[in-house]
Amino acid sequence: MLTCSSCGRENPDGFQFCGSCGAALAVLRIREVRKTVTVLFADVTGSTALGERLDPESLRRVMGRYLEEMKVVLERHGGTVEKFIGDAVMAVFGIPTLHEDDALRSLRAASEMRDRLASLNEELERDFGVRLEARIGVNTGEVVTGDGESHDRLATGDAVNVAARLEQSAAPGEILLGGQTLELAAEVVEVEPVEPLSLKGKTDAVAAYRLVRVVDGPLPEGGGDVPIVGRRDELARVRGAFDEAVSARRCGLVTVLGPPGIGKSRLGRELAAALSGEANVLSGRCLPYGEGITYWPLREIFAAAGGESELDAALEQGAPEEIFWAVRKAFESRARVQPLVLVVEDIHWAEPTLLDLIEHLTLWTRDAPLLLLCLARPELLDERPGWGGLTIALDPLSEAESDQLIEELLGESRLEQGTRARIRAAAEGNPLFVEQLLAMLAEGGSPEDVPPTIQALLAARLDALPDEERDLLERASVIGLEFEWEALGELAPDRRRPAGSQLVALVRKELIRPHEAIQDTFYFRHMLIRDAAYERIPKEVRSELHEGVAGWLNGRGYEFDEIVGYHLEQAYRSVAELGPAGDRARALAERAAEHLAASGLRANGRGDTGAAANLLERASSLLPADNQLRLSLQTPFGEALRDVGQLELADSVLSEAVDHASEAGERAVAAAAAVALIELRFHRPAQTGVGREDVMRELAAAVRVFEEFDDEAGLARALCLGGKLHFWVGAAAAAIKDFERSARHARDAGDAAQEAESLQYVLVASLRGATPVDAALRRVEEVGAQLDLNRRFGVGVLLTLGHLEAMQARFNAARDAISRARATAESLGVVLLASLLGTSAGSVELLAGDPVAAEQHLRPACDELEQIGELGFLASSAPLLAEALFLQGRHLDGLRLTERWDARRLTVPEDVDGQANWRRVRAKLQASRGEVEEAEHLAREATAMVAPTEFLDLRAQTLADLGEVLRLAGRPEESAAAVQEAIQLFEAKGNVAAAGHLSGTSVSVPE
Repeated sequence: MLTCSSCGRENPDGFQFCGSCGAALAVLRIREVRKTVTVLFADVTGSTALGERLDPESLRRVMGRYLEEMKVVLERHGGTVEKFIGDAVMAVFGIPTLHEDDALRSLRAASEMRDRLASLNEELERDFGVRLEARIGVNTGEVVTGDGESHDRLATGDAVNVAARLEQSAAPGEILLGGQTLELAAEVVEVEPVEPLSLKGKTDAVAAYRLVRVVDGPLPEGGGDVPIVGRRDELARVRGAFDEAVSARRCGLVTVLGPPGIGKSRLGRELAAALSGEANVLSGRCLPYGEGITYWPLREIFAAAGGESELDAALEQGAPEEIFWAVRKAFESRARVQPLVLVVEDIHWAEPTLLDLIEHLTLWTRDAPLLLLCLARPELLDERPGWGGLTIALDPLSEAESDQLIEELLGESRLEQGTRARIRAAAEGNPLFVEQLLAMLAEGGSPEDVPPTIQALLAARLDALPDEERDLLERASVIGLEFEWEALGELAPDRRRPAGSQLVALVRKELIRPHEAIQDTFYFRHMLIRDAAYERIPKEVRSELHEGVAGWLNGRGYEFDEIVGYHLEQAYRSVAELGPAGDRARALAERAAEHLAASGLRANGRGDTGAAANLLERASSLLPADNQLRLSLQTPFGEALRDVGQLELADSVLSEAVDHASEAGERAVAAAAAVALIELRFHRPAQTGVGREDVMRELAAAVRVFEEFDDEAGLARALCLGGKLHFWVGAAAAAIKDFERSARHARDAGDAAQEAESLQYVLVASLRGATPVDAALRRVEEVGAQLDLNRRFGVGVLLTLGHLEAMQARFNAARDAISRARATAESLGVVLLASLLGTSAGSVELLAGDPVAAEQHLRPACDELEQIGELGFLASSAPLLAEALFLQGRHLDGLRLTERWDARRLTVPEDVDGQANWRRVRAKLQASRGEVEEAEHLAREATAMVAPTEFLDLRAQTLADLGEVLRLAGRPEESAAAVQEAIQLFEAKGNVAAAGHLSGTSVSVPE
């Protein structure tokens, strides 16, 4: 409904005129905005004592003169005097319109107020016999205020309170400023630090600085020392225009357009350097505000040429036409001596008279080689759509050019690749942004943060836009980095798509771009522009807009669940940050959780564990502890956390799930969480003390519950863990039966993630057990085809395939399978999977006879497993690394490694693989150093452990290593017998590579 601003009656959407009074219906705009502004408080000290000395009428006149003078100063620098409070004044810089130099303006105003008070005191002492002393506080921060059309522009927020506290802490005649104000104006002010202030109402001490002085001149745009990267074509075009001006002996006009920081000034400096000796290059810069700014660039240009008196004489002509004529004659005279290049920066801030002068020079200069190089933001064309001459638009740097610029700026320093990528992505080809982000990083900041200088720059650009364009960008920012034209209409108060001319204007100003491939879709030219637009929107309005986007997308299919969930999540969080959650907030949270949970469970089902962990965590955090949906999510969430390496957090989540589900009477949910928890703890016996009997007891109790509730998914989970228990003691055939039954139950329950895990263990048991390699390869092919959409399962299939191919001495095929598995695993971001990849790759290289390559894979894998606390898998991987060291002859290093990662501490006694592998490798390491008796004891322990198992490969390996120990003990006949038995077992398994190594034959199988 649209409310008539004239009579107050509501009208249906789509009405252009009020049905009651006929007045035109205006679309209501957001009446509040969030802005980062600079607040100034000034107060006269000792005013109470002053009141005792003066008659009330005299006191009123004294304070009136003071406030009048201060108001003039504040407004001259662009401040808005928000209120007078007795003898104090509060002004805000950035209301109604932000400027990128608001912090500098406020400090200039404060400095001038101090100076002006000194001269005012002479008058007050003469007329009233008094002198005033004042103190000033200046602070920058976020506030909420009325928009440009609102009558209520009162700024509210902590930034205002801090400014007032700074003023109260200042000594008479002192100006104190806050940290963010200093950051924004650091290049043009001198300050002295003061002790951090304990301010009323602030928990932590606040950094403060005493202003000494403000340096004349505007804030530099940055990039003074930034090397120029790219821009060869643009420089060549400007150089061509200069050559043409020289050849034709007339004035050429080139305008370089681009957003702030894109490198316009840097291009001008590069041209000046290139033309050194060929031309006289003079520069001037337009100012954004101030008195006498119309011809300010000319003053800088004439001063550089030593011609101030010429300009003064020209300006005394009075009429613009005479001034133009005199200035042109002065330039022509110089250009006839040596070609002249005038660089005029920031002409988007130029007064119309200066733009007229530039056009006059272009049209009327005769017989004089003159090039006018104007640097401007795209907004110039809004003021002068018919601006002539050659126009060059500077595009963002390419990725390669951004990398080159980062290298140039870093010098000898180095930057981690992930940090470099984040800076490159955040800067999006803007050289100034690259420079500022690196500078912030050097000062200890995070690459995720945005420097205040960039924030101020972008916020000021947006604030200067026409209302309709700014509102459009704000709505677009809620949709995301990309947005559809139709969606903008859905979020508009009148439900109409914005006019195409508004979008074109934003494209021309280089704030947005049309999508290259999708019609009627646009994207922000820079994600920081999107962020700046988003930050302006009050949180209550943000919430409504996010909910609107969610409603527009809802119903388009399950693939939109994550996006819908995100917008509902943001809608909830925006409103929840404003105060205690009400009914609307709770409803938003529940709807968001449903969509995020659905998307997270699908990600889990397809093996995208990293995404699943993120989505399930977000869904869970939106719901109360006893919510049924939250309870059902905790088990898959905990399992996903384990896979991404957050084992302590996984333990906490699963423990909480058991407790809360039990309290809520959800016995099946509690049982599922208990199964996941006991398995997690079984892998970390050193920390948890959990043994095999504990697992069996917990598993039996869970199975009874699952059978009682006919819970197919729970039974699948229990059977899978039961299969693992069989597998860990070497009963591979029994394990396979359990895994296959588990997969069937999971398929019936629609639990794709559990089905994939169970089938993956079918393959692992086939690899390790008595199944011959040929049969195992057929099983890989059969099972792998069942769940081709599960990416994590696909990694497991490829790892098994790699092992089997290596056993058959097809090492290139094995490495190819491992490489393909690695590519998928890296995209999933699963820490545990990445570590297992290293173990698999190392195993392949050991079979291939390359222990150096094996170490390169195994060492980082073992370190990662230790770091995340996954000791069960570490117990199986560490002996392989010790094996690689043994084969390199580094026996002492290998022994130390087996002491560091002793399987007797890392895993349970029933873990045959870990326990036997540790013993067999340590045994031959000890034997190689002469500790034969203890070595034989360990080697025979290993063979005895694995003798009852179906692990043919492990049995063969323990016998082979026993043979090595016996050989080193000087018992060749016993050694040969053990080795011969090992060869027979390798051949029974089909491990021709290992059998070939032992028999001393060269094995080569066609690939």
